[in-house]
Amino acid sequence: MASMRDIKRRKGSIQSTQQITKAMKLVSTVKLQRSKAHAEQTKSYFSCMYDTVKSMIVKAGALDHPYLKTGTSDKKAVIVITSNRGLAGGYNSNVVKLITRGELAEKKDDLIIHAIGKKGRDLLARAGYRIADKDYSEVIEEPTYVEAMQLAKELLKNYMDGEIGEIYLAYTYFKNTVVHEPKLLKLLPVSLEDEQEMNGEAADTTDDKAMMNFEPEADEALSLIIPKYVASLIYGALIEAVASENGARMQAMDSATSNAEEMIGKLSLQYNRARQGSITQELTEIIAGAEAIS
Repeated sequence: MASMRDIKRRKGSIQSTQQITKAMKLVSTVKLQRSKAHAEQTKSYFSCMYDTVKSMIVKAGALDHPYLKTGTSDKKAVIVITSNRGLAGGYNSNVVKLITRGELAEKKDDLIIHAIGKKGRDLLARAGYRIADKDYSEVIEEPTYVEAMQLAKELLKNYMDGEIGEIYLAYTYFKNTVVHEPKLLKLLPVSLEDEQEMNGEAADTTDDKAMMNFEPEADEALSLIIPKYVASLIYGALIEAVASENGARMQAMDSATSNAEEMIGKLSLQYNRARQGSITQELTEIIAGAEAIS
């Protein structure tokens, strides 16, 4: 059985850890309220953007445009959105698993990872994936549409130059405070059969089949609309990811605080038992000494 000094030292260490987890939970709770409100305010816009482009392409029928065809290159760019910090439960590892164990797992040599967040970048680098030279880690701290547009322009340029043939987006969808769902979306080429709605439901394109006329021409219109579509989905994913990260960290710190409280209770019981045992032993020695003298 551990000595009272060891038990007391361990109890003090756990109490210090509990104070840290409580503070981190409070900070995450405040950040979650702000990021959750932001996600709810912007979600309708990005859902509408997705539905509009989907409906437009369906109504337009067969179009011959580079954004609607798989590129000539076998390389695939994957935007992976994670966090710069840990202590968020399985938040980061769940996104990484979309790449290492998902539908792209067998195409490891063809993937180029554009990591937003240090945790995902480090995990995928250790797993042997090719990481793009440019570091986007700071984008996740305070995401802006301008930064999302810059990343979209860079990837679209690579796509049009034939350096990559497909573009994917891996992020965490914020469903509610306790439910965060990792998602892998195919951004380009735009393929309605493979994509799903932003809210997780399958796309339904069977109701409205009226043809759409473009002014100016379809190629010019798509060249203007689809870059905005890609940038909007990237920005929407960043906002969802920030809310998911704070929600995951809040839950993780709440669980850690509860576990620490349970451990402190057990150690207190062990300490009291050890103290009672020590007192009993001292009394026994005193009584035995008194009897020996008498």
